[in-house]
Amino acid sequence: MTTAQPERAVRDEILSVDAELAELRRVSAQLRSEIGHREDGATDPEDLAAAITSVEEQEALIGVLEARRERLLARLPG
Repeated sequence: MTTAQPERAVRDEILSVDAELAELRRVSAQLRSEIGHREDGATDPEDLAAAITSVEEQEALIGVLEARRERLLARLPG
């Protein structure tokens, strides 16, 4: 097995992580926008709390994936 194959696998995994990050960031931004539109008081406080929790969960996942991406990048030569 050549070193190009493991390097390619790492690069492929980075691309996968990048795609996941993009989707999570999109969803997080959408949820934040929805929360922002709810500030008029017309929303049930429980729904608002659930939406905020969802954003926090998305952001935690983003942090985990960013750390994973950094670890993968560190495995690449150069």
